[in-house]
Amino acid sequence: MFICNAALRNKEMRANCSSSSACPANSSEEELPVGLEVYGNLELVFTVVSAVMIGLLMFSLGCSVEIRRLWSHIRRPWGIAVGLLCQFGLMPLTAYLLVINFSLKPVQAMAILIMGCCPGGTISNIFTYWVDGDMDLSISMTTCSTVVALGMMPLCLYLYTLSWNLEQNLTIPYQNIGITLVCLTIPVAFGVYMNYRWPKQSKIILKVGAIVGGVLLLVVAVAGVVLAKGSWNSDIILLIISFIFPLIGHVTGFLLALLTHQSWQRCRTISLETGAQNIQMCITMLHLSFTAEQLVQMLSFPLAYGLFQLLDGFLIVAAYKMYKRTLKNKHRIKNPALRVEARFKKKSTSPKETSAFLE
Repeated sequence: MFICNAALRNKEMRANCSSSSACPANSSEEELPVGLEVYGNLELVFTVVSAVMIGLLMFSLGCSVEIRRLWSHIRRPWGIAVGLLCQFGLMPLTAYLLVINFSLKPVQAMAILIMGCCPGGTISNIFTYWVDGDMDLSISMTTCSTVVALGMMPLCLYLYTLSWNLEQNLTIPYQNIGITLVCLTIPVAFGVYMNYRWPKQSKIILKVGAIVGGVLLLVVAVAGVVLAKGSWNSDIILLIISFIFPLIGHVTGFLLALLTHQSWQRCRTISLETGAQNIQMCITMLHLSFTAEQLVQMLSFPLAYGLFQLLDGFLIVAAYKMYKRTLKNKHRIKNPALRVEARFKKKSTSPKETSAFLE
């Protein structure tokens, strides 16, 4: 998906700028600043890794989706509605409040606002699986937010920039949104079909995909830290915002889901979906709307947001696993019979049963 988006972005920039010498795309082709040269190496790594990661993840996570439960979310879309309210209500508002409360350059403020108006990213789906969230709701929210972004992204940007004097027009990457939607739904559809026809094999694919996806997420994080070292902006305020922004999204999403009387499983799902934004779509829009000199000051924010987004996700998963283990230990202490029963089951397993299970 990332390869298609990168090629599509270059075509759009050339088509829109073929008749104008002052276009951002033309100016960036003539002379690229040092920060963008570093970003070129980073984009190459993200292109290969993201294409493999997203295809594998969405197919494997689609194996956890049941048609019956998915249809129940569509018939009664209360969880989806709460998630969309968080995505296009809380996140753009949070971005706007962060911008007006911190002294930032205009281009940096625009990068933060564009990030807040982007739809949810696919990274939230794998984190939802690791915290035992509602996978049907998670994938439904990611798909619906991508579709709704066709209208809500320009609307939110228009409303929050009414009082700003913008020197250039913002370009919404509609074709990028469409490609993202196709690359999201097709692997999930194959995964749903796999789960319907071969449920036992789909569970194995789901576990393998979750593990491999986690390894690839770590690869992306390490590559981002190493290759983006030269493009980090020295502005500490921008890094602070990129750290607290996803955290605010997770917390406010959880609280709003709790206030609307969603289940604990749905609260965890909506929380992760709210804080996880589509980083690649934000970068694409920045490329289409701003000059090369402005991009040097802006690209550090989505890169930092993406890395802190990964860090926050891993911390949430670790906290949930510790909480789950603590509850399990307390439950065993209160019920000693469970420990005796578990030991008896282990001892009573015959070699024939073990060999049959392994076979």
